[in-house]
Amino acid sequence: MIEHNYKKLQIWLRSMDLAEVIYKIVAKFPTEEKYGLSSQLRRCAVSVPSNISEGCGRGSIGQLKSFLEYSMGSCNEMQTQVELAFRFSYISLEERDNITDEAAQLYKMILSFYNKINT
Repeated sequence: MIEHNYKKLQIWLRSMDLAEVIYKIVAKFPTEEKYGLSSQLRRCAVSVPSNISEGCGRGSIGQLKSFLEYSMGSCNEMQTQVELAFRFSYISLEERDNITDEAAQLYKMILSFYNKINT
């Protein structure tokens, strides 16, 4: 059994902060996006820290790595959703760049953690 205190991991802390930013930005989206882009963007933002914490509670290194892979995939998905929000004029260029940069940095941090875990 492996155990990581996910609440002390920088990847979890930063992904929680990013999810909070996403929720604040999405709150300004048009109401017709409630079940579309808004919902999708919130889900992928929440998925990153959720998969990190779930993976840390699993019973093997292989399972932890799988959940970290899901988190990385959600980081990429989030960048796509943010780009769409920008193209639809729901967010500013600055918001897009800030979120995209943070999601890319977070991806790299998760990948670094992933690579440090022994299989």
